[in-house]
Amino acid sequence: MESGSKAGPCWRKSSHSGGEGGQCVELAVVGDAVAVRDSKNPQGGHLTVRRGVLVALVGQVKAGALDL
Repeated sequence: MESGSKAGPCWRKSSHSGGEGGQCVELAVVGDAVAVRDSKNPQGGHLTVRRGVLVALVGQVKAGALDL
């Protein structure tokens, strides 16, 4: 992911995300954190978390530790 410019963050969607919509999120580097937003509602705001927190969450999801 690339840092944003003065125009705002550079939002990135997973290459695994299809073009037909679905349940997708976009990520953007914001300083030393990562912003997460709903790709279907980009104007609806975003959640900003520290990178380590996001890495831990993704690890738990991949391990099946969360009921998602």
